[in-house]
Formats: sequence, C-alpha cells, structure tokens
Amino acid sequence: MCTRVVYLGEQDRVLTARSMDWNADLGTNLWVFPRGLPREGGAGPRSLTWTSRYGSVIATGYDVSTTDGMNECGLVANALWLVESSYPRLDDVRPKLSLGAWAQYVLDSFATVAEAVEVLAREDFAVVTAGVPGQPRDATMHLSISDASGDSAICEYLDGTLQIHHDRAHQVMTNSPPFAEQLAVDAYWRGIGGTVMLPGTNRAADRYVRASFYVNAVPQVEDRTIATAAVFGVIRNASVPYGISTPGQPNISSTQWRTVADHKDRRYYFDSALRPSVIWVSLDRLDLGEGSGVRRLVLSEGPPEGHVGEVSDLFEPAEPFAFLGPE
Repeated sequence: MCTRVVYLGEQDRVLTARSMDWNADLGTNLWVFPRGLPREGGAGPRSLTWTSRYGSVIATGYDVSTTDGMNECGLVANALWLVESSYPRLDDVRPKLSLGAWAQYVLDSFATVAEAVEVLAREDFAVVTAGVPGQPRDATMHLSISDASGDSAICEYLDGTLQIHHDRAHQVMTNSPPFAEQLAVDAYWRGIGGTVMLPGTNRAADRYVRASFYVNAVPQVEDRTIATAAVFGVIRNASVPYGISTPGQPNISSTQWRTVADHKDRRYYFDSALRPSVIWVSLDRLDLGEGSGVRRLVLSEGPPEGHVGEVSDLFEPAEPFAFLGPE
C-alpha cells in the first residue's frame, strides 16, 4: 500500500514521488507550517516537545497525522505502511513521539538526510503508535527521507528497535517485507533485467521491482518538465487502479493520491486519483517565517473548483491539527 521513488537527474535535479494507497478516504488536506512553531508529540504527558526550525508543506491522513511533505531546505519525508513494524513499549521511559508526528518532526528539525540520521540513530525518544481512525487496528508505518543532494534513508521499527538504512542508492521503497528483504528482491530481479521481464501484480514486492527499473530507465535529465513527466510516469506505473478489491490481500489498496516533490525548485505536486488535474505548491511563494501562521488548503472534497497548477495563494489560516496518539 504505497510506493516511493527518488529520481536522480543531472545538475542536482532530484525529485521524490510517492503513491498513497489506502482502503478508505483519508480526508487528506495540504497544510503549510512556518518556522518557530511550538510542537508537542501527541503521545500523552511524556510527549517529546520541540520548535520547528524549518517551514514545510505537508499532506495529512485524516488531519491527525503527517503522511508526506517537504520542508524549505528540500528535505522530503514519506510515511508508508509496514505491517511488520513493532514499536517501543508504552511504558518506555524515554520521551514519546506519536507515529503520526514522526514525519513532521523530521521535516521541522533537519535540512539533510545525514542530519536526520545522526539524531534519529541515537534513539533519544520512542515512537509509539495508535489506532487507525475508523478501523480496528493500529497504524504500522516506516519512514523514507530524501534530500536535495539525492541522499536517502529508510527508517523502520522492528522488534521495538529502530533500523536505519542510509544510502543514496536507496531510491525505492514500498511496503512489506522489511527494507532489507526488499533489497534482496531487487537484487534478484536486477539479475534478470527489466527489458526481459518485470513482475506486474499490485503486490508490494512487484511494485518495488517495477519502480526500481523504471526510475533509472527514464531519461536522467536536468530539464524540469521532462524530469517531472518521467517521475509521474514511474509512480503511476506503480499505482493501483482506483476501487480495486483483492480478496485475501488486505494489504493491497487503491491509490488515493500521488505526490512529486521537486527538491531543486522546491515544488510540491499533488495528484488526486479522483481528479484529472495536477496541482502544486511553490515553496518560494509561501511565507514560512516565524509568526506567519499555519495555513490549510482543503482537498478532502477534491482540489479547489476550477483550479489547476499553482495553488500556493489558496491556503487559508487555520489552527494546527493535533497528532493522534495512544489513548
């Protein structure tokens, strides 16, 4: 349920794309958060607290979690489902951070993947999960991070411990299995070669293989138009048709939306499966200064009527949402 790819073009033309595959309407909206915003980790009385160092534009899930976004330094964070996730116990003595705030903490706090990895690897706080709104299960996510240099890291909690895979070569991530096993699947298919045969199902491992082949088979260029079109082609190839139902495969869900983040030009594209037009936000047109206020663009009923392309001026003042945490 979700695919993420990083495109490494010429002259620092780096783009990160992801699909959001889910079995229900996520009520996704876009939010703009400024620098200097006080934060609380949404995990009860021992929640981690911090102040945002960087402004960001993000996409929510149910307006209780940051699922995807880019900050003003061109750092991108993408939260994807990983059923094998196992988080620290609730009685862990460290400060707590809600899983719904994990991506936002990274966007608020770091300019590069290397900075994020250095701090996250210390495990100074514990990420804890909570129930999925309207569903009888807890959220289980892993996190990908990419930056303007093309560097990448994949962060997963397995058996209560954070595992980090940090390498520029980690351009693709899907869902199950854990990332180390995804790399093994990729190595096998590289031996076959994508021009001979590629797996075509909606399973996470098959989507990984297709995305891994295509993201490096498309033109690796600096031209923004061509690079963006190529990346959209790759992420759409790894998407799941809207409304599909696969009996016995609950981890395969329809693609609800896609994003493409242009790290170089700081553009954040949003592509709804229910609308034929792509919209985007140019961070250069946003006031992200301290005190500038939180703003929201409501997309839960579709993009603004009659608008395509640039929508940075359509955000309206709003109170920040509270991250969903354990009860």
